Amino acid sequence: MDDLDRTTEGFAALGLRAETLAALETLGYEEPTPIQQQAIPPLIAGRDLLGQAATGTGKTAAFALPALEHIDAASRGPATPIALILVPTRELAMQVSEAIFKYGARLGVKVVPIYGGQPISRQLQLLDRGVHVVVATPGRAVDHIGRGSLPLDGVKVVVLDEADEMLDMGFADDLETILGATPEERQTVLFSATMPPRINAIAKRYQRDPVRIEIGKGNARPTKALIRQSAYVVLRSHKAAALARILDVESPGATLVFCRTRGEVDQLTATMNGRGYRAEALHGGMDQAKRERVISRLRDGSAELLIATDVAARGLDIDVLTHVVNYDVPSAAESYVHRIGRVGRAGREGVAITLAEPREQRLLANIERLTRQPISTERVPTVADVRARRVEQTVEALRVALAADDLNDFTEILGTLTGEHNERTVALAAIKLVHQAGGASIDDIEIPDAARRFERTPSSGPRPARPPRQTSARPGERPRPGGEPVGYLFVGMGRKAGLRPGDLVGAIANETGLEGRQIGPIRIAEAFSVVGIPEPQIEHVIARMRASVIRGKKTTIRRYTD
Repeated sequence: MDDLDRTTEGFAALGLRAETLAALETLGYEEPTPIQQQAIPPLIAGRDLLGQAATGTGKTAAFALPALEHIDAASRGPATPIALILVPTRELAMQVSEAIFKYGARLGVKVVPIYGGQPISRQLQLLDRGVHVVVATPGRAVDHIGRGSLPLDGVKVVVLDEADEMLDMGFADDLETILGATPEERQTVLFSATMPPRINAIAKRYQRDPVRIEIGKGNARPTKALIRQSAYVVLRSHKAAALARILDVESPGATLVFCRTRGEVDQLTATMNGRGYRAEALHGGMDQAKRERVISRLRDGSAELLIATDVAARGLDIDVLTHVVNYDVPSAAESYVHRIGRVGRAGREGVAITLAEPREQRLLANIERLTRQPISTERVPTVADVRARRVEQTVEALRVALAADDLNDFTEILGTLTGEHNERTVALAAIKLVHQAGGASIDDIEIPDAARRFERTPSSGPRPARPPRQTSARPGERPRPGGEPVGYLFVGMGRKAGLRPGDLVGAIANETGLEGRQIGPIRIAEAFSVVGIPEPQIEHVIARMRASVIRGKKTTIRRYTD
C-alpha cells in the first residue's frame, strides 16, 4: 500500500464522506493529527465537543470536516447557513474560510467570511446569494443578525474557535447574543487554548453533555537548549527602533518576526524597509504563488526579515532561519513554544527575541513558569553599542578580504590611486566604503529602559502596576502604566442607546486589531461615550472606526478634546 492509500484510509476510518476524502487527497493531506482523530468521529456522530487545543494542532480541519457532512450536495435550491463558525479576528476568518472552501470543493460548498473592516454591502450581497458556512467575527455576526441578513433557523453546527481570545477581546455579550439566536437543537463545538472558568461556564450553559478532549496539555515543555532566549522591555512607541537596534547587534542570517495583526505586519514591514532592511510581509490572505515567492526571497537571501502573523506562518518551515522575534508577547505559552521552535532545529543553534511592553511582563513570567526555562531580560542596545558592533563587522569583513588569494587582481587599481593619494588615505577610503555598506544609518536617540519602572520579586517575576479598569472613570491626562500616553475617542452613543463597555471594546478590537487590555478607561454618559486608546494608535483607530457600526448603528467617532 503506497503512502497516498494509507493517507486516504487514515481519514476514511474517521467516517468522512467520499467527496471530502477526495478533496483531502488532492490537497495532499497525510495522516490525521491527534486532534482530528479524537474530534472528528464524535462530531460526525452529532455530539457537542469541548476541546482544549492551541494554534497549529490541526483544529480547523477537526471542526470543519465534520461540518461539511451536513451539506446536501444534490440540492439545487438556494443554500442556507448550516454552520456558523465564530473566530476572534478577521485574518483568522479569512484563513478558516479558505480552508473550508478547499475541503468542500467537491461538494460545491459556499462559504462566506464576514468581519469588520470590510464593506458590509459586499457581505450582504454574498449572504443574499446563499451560503452553507459562515465564518464570522462576533461583532459583525451580531450586526448581520440585527439586520436580518444572517438567517440562523437552519444552522445545525455552531463552532467557537479560540474562545478564550474572543472573551479576552470583550466579545462575551456578543457570543451570548449569537448563541441565543441559534436553534436549541444545534450542535455546539468549542475550542480554546486555555480553560478559564468563563469557558466552562459557556460550555455548561450552551452545550449538552459535551465530549471533552485535550490536545497539547503539558506541551508547553521546556524549550530546546539550542535556542537562546532573551526579552527586551520597551514602550510601544519605541518598539520598531528597538527591533532595528537589536538586529544591528545580533546580525542575523534570516529572521522571522511575528506580529499580532495584519495591519501591524504591514506597518512594521514598511517601517523596517524605510530603515534600510530588506523586509517582506506574509499575510494569510495571500495566494499560494505569492506566498511561495516571499518565502523563496528569504531562503535565497534577497530578503532578511519575514514579518508575519501566526495564522500566515502556519506550517512554515525555513531551514535558513537563525532568529525568531516576537514583536508582541504571545498570550499563550503554547504559542510561544510553537513560534520559537522554528529555530534550533537539526542541531543548529537559534535565537528567540521577545519585545515586551511593560504591561506584558506578566505574560513573560507565565511563559517562564510553564516552559520551565528562563528568559533573560536584556537592555536595549545603546547608540554606542551599535556603533561598536558596526566597527567589529567592518573589521571582520576586512579580515576576510585580506585572507583572500586574489588580492593581486586589484594591483592596477591600487597603483592608479596611489599615484594620486598616499596609501593610508586610499586604505581609509576603502574602509569607509566597507563600513557604510554594513547596514542602515543609526539613530542618535537613546531608547529608554522601560524595565526599570517595575519591581521584581523572586516569586512572581516582573510585577507591573495594575492596568486601568474598564470603568466609568472620567478620562484624565495620565499615561498608561509604563508611561505609554493615552488618547481619547469621542463616540456618539451612550446609555440611551443601550451601549455597554463590552460593545465598545469588542467593536474597536474587531475593527483595529487592538487587544481588549489596550482599550480603556471607558466612560459612558447618557448620549455619548469616551474611550481611552494608546495615543500612537488613535488616528489609525479613528480611520478604521468611521466606516464601522456599533450595536448595528453608525455613529460619530472623533478625537475627544475636552
